[in-house]
Amino acid sequence: MEQPDGLLNLADMLAARLGRLSADSTWARRASGVRGVLLKTIDAAEAGGDVSGPAYRQLDLMVHYGFELLEKAAREMG
Repeated sequence: MEQPDGLLNLADMLAARLGRLSADSTWARRASGVRGVLLKTIDAAEAGGDVSGPAYRQLDLMVHYGFELLEKAAREMG
């Protein structure tokens, strides 16, 4: 299992990448929702919130899903 700080850094990088998807992409709308969850979790952690247990599992799931969306958007671009 990855450390919470490492996962938060990865989530931050992923949120930035998801924000760069073209609005013309069919994946942009889904990416927007995932990006929102990532940013909300990052903000909560920076405010001193606990990122363990269920919150960690949700963040981990969103990171994996976000990378899947990036991959699908890249394939769409050709």
